[in-house]
Amino acid sequence: MQGNTVQGMRVAILVTDDFEQVELTEPKKALDQAGATTKIIAPKPGQVQGMNHDVKADTFPVDMTLDQANPADFDAVLLPGGTLNADSLRMEPKAQDFVRQVNNSGRPIAVICHGPWLLVSAGLAKGRTLTSYYTIQDDIRNAGARWVDQELVRDGNWVSSRSPKDIPVFNKGMIELFSGSKVSSR
Repeated sequence: MQGNTVQGMRVAILVTDDFEQVELTEPKKALDQAGATTKIIAPKPGQVQGMNHDVKADTFPVDMTLDQANPADFDAVLLPGGTLNADSLRMEPKAQDFVRQVNNSGRPIAVICHGPWLLVSAGLAKGRTLTSYYTIQDDIRNAGARWVDQELVRDGNWVSSRSPKDIPVFNKGMIELFSGSKVSSR
């Protein structure tokens, strides 16, 4: 496989209940349309609850649990936000280990809104430059990272955005990052 494509890439989407729905559905749709295979991975089987800010939205089927998912089987990771989702997911040791393994192998990670909390709790933020929802900028700085207020930040194998309003730019940056890293882990 060559060229600027995500065709055939396997992308893990790590979430738990109460994620910001549009931060999962729009990037997932962009990846699926570009030829990637996306899998929703959560701590528990069944369904995960989406949110439109603070209002319950749709539920989505979990493709695999964190217990079932092997980070080595994925080429990239997408971390949607949502305050409750990100706050719960960051405390999941298996989610922390998942992103550590992906990051340590140089595979790409796309993260939006409150999603960087998992990267902070996994001990990966130190020395990195990223953006997020503005309310967690202190957490990012306190973890030793540089926080900037931009719609898209690319730092090595990471791309980050602030909020749903950045999704069009986030999707473009995510696909560029993922397609440029076509060194399959398998």
